[in-house]
Amino acid sequence: MATTKELSVEEKLRALYDLQLIDSRIDEIRNVRGELPLEVEDLEDEVAGLSTRLEKLKSDLETIEEQIKEKKNAIEGHKESIKKYTKQQESVRNNREFNSLTKEVEFQELEIQLAEKHIKEMKASIEHKKEVISQSKEKLEAKSSHLKHKKSELDAIMSETEKEENFLSEKSEEFQAQIEERLLVAYNRIRSSVRNGLAVVSIERGASAGSFFTIPPQTQMEIASRKKVITDEHSGRILVDAALAEEEREKMEQLFAKI
Repeated sequence: MATTKELSVEEKLRALYDLQLIDSRIDEIRNVRGELPLEVEDLEDEVAGLSTRLEKLKSDLETIEEQIKEKKNAIEGHKESIKKYTKQQESVRNNREFNSLTKEVEFQELEIQLAEKHIKEMKASIEHKKEVISQSKEKLEAKSSHLKHKKSELDAIMSETEKEENFLSEKSEEFQAQIEERLLVAYNRIRSSVRNGLAVVSIERGASAGSFFTIPPQTQMEIASRKKVITDEHSGRILVDAALAEEEREKMEQLFAKI
């Protein structure tokens, strides 16, 4: 990113450390939220899935009940046919016609038995589906209640932190604009490769913050001179002297206090 004015090495180090302090503050805010946004998203997906399944079960239930009605209507139709064929048997002219009508009656009786068997099976299916619907409703209610609680929790955190995060994100962009692209790329690369997101650290008790590796006195003097950007040979982090770090921390604390 191009800058309007060439910064001195010290100004670059200050801008980098300020950016680190701002980004670390944003990290803290996001850590407070933790896994809540993902939990809410997962719960929303679960609730949507359970609702869809419940609607499908209800639809299946309606379909089966409609099929039972059709079977009952069919049984009535078969009974009417039996009456008709039995009536016709009274006026047959020969045994052949009588036997033919008897077979028709038997066929209609078999159709009734089959329909009754299907109705029995469908009623059993209805009972099973009603049980599954009841369980699904309970699960949906529990998940919906849990989702409501988690959303409320997330909303409370968001309402407390959203203003601060937006302000800090704008400040982060402002400071990034001051830093030359080469350094910014290095900063982002280091930041993304370390667990705590610290790409710029100060020297504390002769070692880089969070490290046990002692920095040679000559290197410490070079860092304190602020004449060039120096990285820790063990962690790859950009190093600043303790005095500069303290000055920038005080400056950033005043900035954060205004939010």
